[in-house]
Amino acid sequence: MRINIQVNNMKHSLSNNFSRRAFVRGGSLFLASAACSASCLSGDALAVEPDLRVALITDLHHADKPSAGSRHYRETLGKLDEAAGQIQRDKPAFLVELGDLIDAADSVEVELGYLKTINERLAAIIPERHYVLGNHCVDMLTKDEFLSTVGQKRSYYSFDHSGYHFVVLDCCYRSDGVSYGRKNSTWTDTHMPAEELAWLKQDLAASDRPVVVFAHQRLDVANDHSVKNNADVRKILEASGRVIAVFQGHSHKNDHQEIGGIHYCTLVAMVEGSGANSNGYSMLELRSNGILHLQGFRMQHSHLLHR
Repeated sequence: MRINIQVNNMKHSLSNNFSRRAFVRGGSLFLASAACSASCLSGDALAVEPDLRVALITDLHHADKPSAGSRHYRETLGKLDEAAGQIQRDKPAFLVELGDLIDAADSVEVELGYLKTINERLAAIIPERHYVLGNHCVDMLTKDEFLSTVGQKRSYYSFDHSGYHFVVLDCCYRSDGVSYGRKNSTWTDTHMPAEELAWLKQDLAASDRPVVVFAHQRLDVANDHSVKNNADVRKILEASGRVIAVFQGHSHKNDHQEIGGIHYCTLVAMVEGSGANSNGYSMLELRSNGILHLQGFRMQHSHLLHR
């Protein structure tokens, strides 16, 4: 049986399989697990003040070059300006950029120019920022060049904030374990190396807090946009018993799946489409009642997730 719901003039098809419930409030689509109580599905779910707000953006693909297909590179700065206004009103603790901040260029100098321009804009919006490496971030640049420019020490790491544990992953490795950089890779050959898998297992085991994971390439599907050994990654996430959700980008579209008790939310790309209405960004609110509210703006869907 399929349920079709009309939301914000867009039609969404959802499986009626009891693994999650779908409902509409204020023109937004919300998804919650079947374990969610009746009060969770009511307005009471959002009555509790958030412990933490986190701004999320992905796939900006900033570049000073003509549009190609549905990607409008030169409109990213204007779209980011709109998102900046919302971020400054909501005052999140930090921002996470989920990869492909810039698009590819033919030289290191030009690509560094793209990165410096967009990073200056982000720095003016919010002091604390976390960058997930996307395949386009390290097409011409090396990881060290990208990270040193944005002021981030590592490509994968974890940190704690307001009672939660956050994990930033890097899957920009070829299947032979070589890091992306200097046009040495293809975007469909994406892998998490053994060293990072071991680190992830140890990191999750050392934390007693609820966990949220940030990735670029998808961990929930098996196609060109996926991490090829994502089943190994999911096994580690599920074994921890503490991971609530994974937020990811890369495929440029809204999607949500629940696998092994973990929510996988794929966010829309900011670069897609022309004009303000085609923009997409979100604000994640984490609450002590077990609710994660992803408030989407423009093309980004909203989700109410229950751990």
